[in-house]
Amino acid sequence: MKKGIIAILAAVALLATSCGMGMNNTGYGYGYGTNTGYGTGGSVLGNVLGSILGNVLLGGYGFDASSLAGNWNYNGASAAFTNQQTLNKAGGVNAANSLIQSLAPNFQAAGITKRNTSFNFGTDKTFNAQVNGIPFNGTYTFNKANGEIALKTAAQTIKGNVMKTNNGIALMFDANQMTTLLQKVGKVNNATAVAAVKQLAQSQNGARVGFELTK
Repeated sequence: MKKGIIAILAAVALLATSCGMGMNNTGYGYGYGTNTGYGTGGSVLGNVLGSILGNVLLGGYGFDASSLAGNWNYNGASAAFTNQQTLNKAGGVNAANSLIQSLAPNFQAAGITKRNTSFNFGTDKTFNAQVNGIPFNGTYTFNKANGEIALKTAAQTIKGNVMKTNNGIALMFDANQMTTLLQKVGKVNNATAVAAVKQLAQSQNGARVGFELTK
């Protein structure tokens, strides 16, 4: 299996079976049609299925720079593991559920909302974004082979991973990069919430945390 972000594939079958949901083979990954977004009327289970379990992309296949182009708004928390082995070691379904359910309220406490957090990726490799209402811009590079993305500003480069989801895309980072995005870029002043997000990202080896984004 190629390296890259692999969503919680092992948990999908179990939760899909228990919920009576069908699997849609998209050719490269699998997706579930479910409403996500914390505090927007979706259930916790709906958030879990939409943000983690139902949105799978293996090694960046089926997703390229042209698919990334456009304006994307925050829709909820998202998380994944770097590979199947780290998923298995983390504990599969239980670890995944705990991670997403803990991330969402902490993003909310940090002030992250659909209105103040968005990313616009241009076809010319430039981007304009805001996190917590703080704008920033620069250029980006995207590697289709492994889903890696680098957001380059005048001050720094933030590296993460992009996954295709059933609702849009998931933009995720390791603990340090996520902290940089929230604290240094987004100027989030709720240190407790930022520390909690960082701790969650560090709580499982190979975990990546971030935002599900929709157009």
